[in-house]
Amino acid sequence: MACVSAVREELLSAPPPSGFSIAESDDRGALFNVLPDLATCPECQAEVLDPFARRYRYPLTNCTQCGPRFSIMSGAPYDRPRTSMSPFPMCPECKGEYDDPTDRRFHAQPIACHRCGPKVRLERLDGHAYSLEALTQLDEVDAIAALVQRGSIVAIQGIGGFHLACDATQEAVVRKLREVKHRFEKPFALMARDLEMIRKYCVVTEAEQVWLQSPEAPIVLLQQHEENPLPENLAPGQVRLGFLLPYAPIHHLMFRRIRRPLVMTSANQSEEPQCISLEEVRGRLEGIAEGVVWHERAICNRMDDSVLQVSEASVQVFRRARGFAPSPLKLPPGFEDASGILSCGAELKNTFCLVQEGSAVLSQHIGDLKEGRADAEYRRQMLQLLEFYQLTPEAVVVDLHPDYRSTVWGQELARQRGWELLEVQHHHAHIAACLGEHEVPLAAPPVLGVALDGLGYGADGSFWGGEFLLADYRGFQRVGTFKPVPMLGGAQAMREPWRNTLAHLLAEMGWSRFEMNYGELELTQFLRQKPITALQSMMSRSPLATSCGRLFDAVAGAVGLCREQVHFEGQAAMRLEAIADESDPLTYPFNLPRLADSKLPYLEPLVMWEALLGDLVTGTPASVISARFHRGLADAITRMVVRLCRPEAEEVPVADTVVLTGGVFQNTLLTRWVRERLEMMDFRVLTPTRIPANDGGVSLGQALIAAAHRLHSQPLAVPGQLRKVRTCV
Repeated sequence: MACVSAVREELLSAPPPSGFSIAESDDRGALFNVLPDLATCPECQAEVLDPFARRYRYPLTNCTQCGPRFSIMSGAPYDRPRTSMSPFPMCPECKGEYDDPTDRRFHAQPIACHRCGPKVRLERLDGHAYSLEALTQLDEVDAIAALVQRGSIVAIQGIGGFHLACDATQEAVVRKLREVKHRFEKPFALMARDLEMIRKYCVVTEAEQVWLQSPEAPIVLLQQHEENPLPENLAPGQVRLGFLLPYAPIHHLMFRRIRRPLVMTSANQSEEPQCISLEEVRGRLEGIAEGVVWHERAICNRMDDSVLQVSEASVQVFRRARGFAPSPLKLPPGFEDASGILSCGAELKNTFCLVQEGSAVLSQHIGDLKEGRADAEYRRQMLQLLEFYQLTPEAVVVDLHPDYRSTVWGQELARQRGWELLEVQHHHAHIAACLGEHEVPLAAPPVLGVALDGLGYGADGSFWGGEFLLADYRGFQRVGTFKPVPMLGGAQAMREPWRNTLAHLLAEMGWSRFEMNYGELELTQFLRQKPITALQSMMSRSPLATSCGRLFDAVAGAVGLCREQVHFEGQAAMRLEAIADESDPLTYPFNLPRLADSKLPYLEPLVMWEALLGDLVTGTPASVISARFHRGLADAITRMVVRLCRPEAEEVPVADTVVLTGGVFQNTLLTRWVRERLEMMDFRVLTPTRIPANDGGVSLGQALIAAAHRLHSQPLAVPGQLRKVRTCV
């Protein structure tokens, strides 16, 4: 699998070589020698299932078109001695294929077979032994399939880690998996034998089919059929299911026996990193999985499954991991000389990024660094990639938030190694990442970036999350925002949506007015059970946030969705989107006044709340309220963009390109309605596609901003950049 990144012509000064050869690897150009893991190709799949083939039922079959790459690398460049295949010398048959230029396994580094390759093992996690003959007449893989069929939860070693698997059609088994894994609400990923099986449960468009069958083999979020026979507890409150197809020979072999979809979720406790070794499985999954099927090919680099969805406009990657990372990204024009930069990313959905010689390597999805094991894995992976590429950065880039673990780690590296330290504002990084993905040149004029998410540390020391920034790579000016509302109880507001509902109601109308006008509402009766007096006094002590994510939480809490608690980030907003009745044409209004201190225009939701509460009084369904809120927010965002980009006093528009980014724009409904409105007004609209709109893209934006700073010392194109820059020694 190759990708042409550039074409160059030059005259030869000597006759060309007479033949073709593959020279011995050296360390030069190592940045481009780390390849992503790819799904089993059709040729290898056919071999594995062919009783007359040499690799019949060998679950580690691969060739140059497929199989593990980065996940088995212990060093660069990518040669067998620097992989976890080094302990397995090739047998004569495999060596013959490896040396034959006409064979598709020519220089396939993980090449192996039954005779010379890693073996597959089956064991119980309670210390007892299985009787293989009692489970199957074939092999360990067929035995684990038999365990799944009888209702067991099992662990399976894949390419980039272990998965927990069970029968997705058995509600009781799925419920048990949620209990033992402590994953109470977050949707599970599902694996099906083929497209025919997926189509029993979901609508699959042509574009979605392409991605499901692609070499990257991601999890694709698909619309469920209205008559869905799968248990509701697979994805509580959601209208989409995340399906993927088998991407390793072991999966194809399992589905020779299994005729139902499987839950295929990462093997871990909730929030912990995925297990990648048998020792981790034995230590962390006892009591969760009954048995495990594993093989002797070690996993060197943890790699989660990638996640994406396909909308009318394009693909949108939510989690960039197996199949995509760590493929190098060519930086836009103007960044050809960018080098020596390491960016540390955010704290949630973390990735990090390396820049060298005009290219960037964005790491695989690491996860949420609040969990200690994830933080340790993040540090290990970063140091390992620096060693892979033999890079010594000159600058390290971190988020402005002083308490992010990624920021603390970047500061520590800069201090220890004498690197320049750059601190980049969170939402500026979101916008820069989208610009970079769309190859907007360094010298391009500023755009209006609309960055909507849960929370980010603002340049003024407050919490931002609903921002309109006039920005380029070198700087930004904050030109609009959402209304600052207290985060009632601080971090608790991110876990308990009712706190956001109450905070908005107190900020907009006060408790007395709300109770007087809406005292009969079920919402009011619910809130009366809370310590209102104490919470009112807490308002003045709680941090202000302009968070769009918290606004979604507040509306979800008002209509009774996830009111008491959310179990994962964005759950309330996802539920609110899932129930929206798009057939309703009405819109909740927002005003656009100015803040008293900064004079910034902002989205004022008072009239929206009055309309919403009025609908609650009349018994309007939550599905209709959700649609009216989404339409109203889309209209308000559009009006703000027009006001900022095309002020009446200016003959020339301030900006004609609008970037929509941040985790809130993973909401397909809101993104579609904002895009449609802006494009009708002849704006050029950019949204993240291959780089996550959520915090998984922040590290790329950080790297681009740092590169722009280092490449150009002239004044910033846009005033108002408050990035701190210093050298740590």
